Amino acid sequence: MMLPISRSLRRRRNENRTDSIWPFRPRRLLLTGASLLLYPALAAAQTPTAPASAAPPDDGQWTMPAKNYAATRYSALDEINGGNVSHLQVAFAFSTGVDHGQEAAPIVANNTMFIVTPYPNIVYALDLTKPGAPIKWSYQAHPDPASQGVACCDVVNRGATYSDGKLFFNTLDDNTIALDAETGKLLWKTKLGDLNTGETITMAPLVVKGKVIVGDSGGELGVRGWLSALDVNTGKLLWRAYATGPDKDVLIGPGFHSFYPSDNGADLGVSTWPTDAWQTGGGTMWGWIAYDPDLNLIYYGTGNPGPWNQEQRPGDNKWTTTLFARDPDTGEAKWALQYNPHDEHDYDGINEQILVDMMAGGKPRKVLMHPDRNGYLYIVDRESGEIVSANPYGYVNSVLRIDTKTGRPVMNPDKLTKVGTVVHDICPTASGLKDWNPSAFSPLTGLMYIPHENLCMDWKSRSVSYIAGTPFVGAEVVSKPGPGGNRGEFTAWDPVAGKAVWTIKEDLPLWSGAVVTAGGLVVYGTMDGWFKAVDAKTGELKWRFKTGSGIIGQPVAYRGPDGREYVAILSGVGGWAGAIVSGDLDPRDPTGALGMNGLMADLKTKTAPGGTLYVFALPSS
Repeated sequence: MMLPISRSLRRRRNENRTDSIWPFRPRRLLLTGASLLLYPALAAAQTPTAPASAAPPDDGQWTMPAKNYAATRYSALDEINGGNVSHLQVAFAFSTGVDHGQEAAPIVANNTMFIVTPYPNIVYALDLTKPGAPIKWSYQAHPDPASQGVACCDVVNRGATYSDGKLFFNTLDDNTIALDAETGKLLWKTKLGDLNTGETITMAPLVVKGKVIVGDSGGELGVRGWLSALDVNTGKLLWRAYATGPDKDVLIGPGFHSFYPSDNGADLGVSTWPTDAWQTGGGTMWGWIAYDPDLNLIYYGTGNPGPWNQEQRPGDNKWTTTLFARDPDTGEAKWALQYNPHDEHDYDGINEQILVDMMAGGKPRKVLMHPDRNGYLYIVDRESGEIVSANPYGYVNSVLRIDTKTGRPVMNPDKLTKVGTVVHDICPTASGLKDWNPSAFSPLTGLMYIPHENLCMDWKSRSVSYIAGTPFVGAEVVSKPGPGGNRGEFTAWDPVAGKAVWTIKEDLPLWSGAVVTAGGLVVYGTMDGWFKAVDAKTGELKWRFKTGSGIIGQPVAYRGPDGREYVAILSGVGGWAGAIVSGDLDPRDPTGALGMNGLMADLKTKTAPGGTLYVFALPSS
């Protein structure tokens, strides 16, 4: 049965929008949605495009989880389209042998597919030139078993990256590893973190200019966040930029200048905290990095401050929940934008940044698009850090609006948290209107495709003491469905108009990534195991397939050695929202799994643990 599609967001979602970035409104002409088709030349001129240097022509491979440096997750392959996708069938499948949350993107390079499992972080190389894609080689990382006990939200891994004959990936116990992609031979292994403090690594690395860029996890255990660069050939640590502490640690120097006054000043990573609290203040970097070769800047966001109890850390708590622009050669910060100063709802800033060039304010702008956990879709100037626009992409009541003059959110006083008091119906919940699972962008439609949640929460803060390697949260949270009762949504977003074009309501929260193709299709998965293809222009369901477990992974599309188009996804429920299944948690405690247990209690009746790669193609002629 098809899920209902809403052609526009509810009226209340737009009541607190900032002005559209559309530079003018000529009479009654609205250049959005279907009306663009009536004015093709004007539509083409206004359609955002990814910078060519960050999104080069598609070679049919998929060498990094985001597809390219612009993080578009767009495939130029068009063999599979709306007219024939109903014939899509399984080409081959592969069991990982690991029944935890499968969040990784399959990587495809030189006719080989590489997948990384959750703990114990086994790497498999599958030979795509042979029937059934048999194992070419495998690598056992043997991470420290103790890492499972300090992982916040399942023992996940978000995948590997291929570059110049090498495969790079991270392990849960804080190692970055380089393998020979042809043979699986270990080239180097570098230890980056300390399990004794609760530090782990779950993110996918990115290779930029001979450097492997890696960040840490563990913000719920008081881990101090950082981003590090390793030499691609030796694994030697070249630089490390912390998210908290003095400017010398954060790599803020004389070339740093942010657009907003509150993001400028000496040693703000110390002065915006109580004494020494920055040392256990979080700001970990477990999400996504984008890179603009023309500006030679990497862009990434930092995680939440610790503890969640905001009364124990008065101040802006810089540089948590912050977007950084850095020089990849030195790590030096050029500018920063703190999305959620003094965050008190666990609104990490680690979600993806998609790089596009577009018209705004009557002139071309180099921007990035970021759907934040606070529920606002930010359009940010890549050169200066100025917020061009910020509009809610779902139901939000914790933040009234984003003040583009100050760069700061205007908070709803009724939803601020207090020790010993239950604050009801804060929307979105702690995992945000959207968590880590990445969006996609199509240069053909000019739309961004956002898999996200529709969740609210009740929150009660309590005092907590720091003990290394143990939870440092200080809050009891109970998540609940948002307005309408559906827990998930898939939204096509028009960044020019600053509004949704269509929205699909899903029963469960969406925890998988998305991919959009030149065939006019968007693919994503659901937590009860459905893998779906919908029309990129209308959201109409065109095809679906029931996999063996819930989907929280990242789909990819690639050209096989036979010249045909394939679509791949890892199936295996888990992660924060799916931990009740993968960890077999007791659903009677609604505060378990940081507030997800009660919300997801029915997931045990909808799916089971698993770990299988599915690859689909059209029937061979």
